[in-house]
Amino acid sequence: MAGLKRIRLTNVSLGEVLQMAADALWSNRLRTGLTMLGVIIGIASVITVTSVGQGVQRATEQQIQALGSNVMLILSGVARSGGISQGTGSASTLTWEDAKAIATQVPAAKGVTAFLQRPAQAVYAGQNTSTSLLGVDLAYPEVKNIHPKEGQYFTQADLDSARPVAILGTKVRDDLFGSDGRAVGENIRVQGNNYTVIGVMEPKGSVGGMDQDDRIYIPLTNMSSRIVGNNAINGVAISGIWVQAADDAQLEAAQFQVTNLLRIRHNIYPPQPDDFRISNQIDIINAFTNVVGLFTVMVSAIAGISLIVGGIGIANIMLVSVVERTREIGIRKAVGATNSAVLNQFLTEAVLVSLAGGAIGTALGVGIAFAAAATFKFPFVISLWSVSAGFGLSTAIGLIAGVIPARNAARLDPIIALRSE
Repeated sequence: MAGLKRIRLTNVSLGEVLQMAADALWSNRLRTGLTMLGVIIGIASVITVTSVGQGVQRATEQQIQALGSNVMLILSGVARSGGISQGTGSASTLTWEDAKAIATQVPAAKGVTAFLQRPAQAVYAGQNTSTSLLGVDLAYPEVKNIHPKEGQYFTQADLDSARPVAILGTKVRDDLFGSDGRAVGENIRVQGNNYTVIGVMEPKGSVGGMDQDDRIYIPLTNMSSRIVGNNAINGVAISGIWVQAADDAQLEAAQFQVTNLLRIRHNIYPPQPDDFRISNQIDIINAFTNVVGLFTVMVSAIAGISLIVGGIGIANIMLVSVVERTREIGIRKAVGATNSAVLNQFLTEAVLVSLAGGAIGTALGVGIAFAAAATFKFPFVISLWSVSAGFGLSTAIGLIAGVIPARNAARLDPIIALRSE
């Protein structure tokens, strides 16, 4: 009979208990493997979900911080048509003069840049692409931490004369000229207007589902006069303003000062609502972190159900094992095995099953997480606590699932057990 080795009248050593438990499990390899399956799936799921969630979170944080974590965005208000909101930024409530006032009158603001944005169609030599057209001023590269990798940025003369020059994002360059094509010096058509390409921006990737490389930049004055053609009563209408604080600690102060300044300039007094909306990068990072954290907890809880199912499977198999090995247990006890020795052996078998399942599940989870990170291009992150929790849960499941079967085996009367067939 499996595991019936080196039985003594005294309690066996830990090494002998482990050896007998391993022999018993190995003699029923298929059943042991199926028993471990629930634990494997549960542990692998927890580690995979945790790793992928943390990797995506870190990638998003890196992308946002690459654009500047100490910046905030001010968008113009909401236009309504027939009582229906057209969305934030649809009304012409912000002007370039507002941005200039913020730059000179807000002490906590280190940099300020205004922009005007519209969807557009760009064409070059039979190639065309739908993209986003941004009219920007000279402060944009410093505030948004993005600079040309080819050619040059606009000059003050370009801005003053509303010169028809453009800087392409890398995706637009690739769509119109190919990844190896030279764009600088060429002429493209945007919304029926000719523009000379003077630069190509460095790649920045996507943030929040928005491709930072799928853009064309032109002087704000040109955008306002030739593309949009609508000026506010008090100046040049814009879509929004980016404000850069000296550091993250100054961001809240800058937001407070900007809010008060714009309310005064727009003649807004309580209880009137603001005709603009302010959000900052830190709020975006925190909101995204919370969403990813909640999603990870939810999916991990679902994966935890697999662990519970795996524990139930271990308990069932161990109960069946006790019934099948009743005669073996009777012989052990008849030749001197104590109740604690029998209890320890069956508990050890349950723990070995769960630990083996935990080890395989951990390796599988790490492998899947690594493959996902390599495929979808986000950082590979494996936290020590998730691996430790996996092994801890495996041990706990084995102990809990093995208690009742082991106790039943230890309490068997040796005479009755010997009579069983």
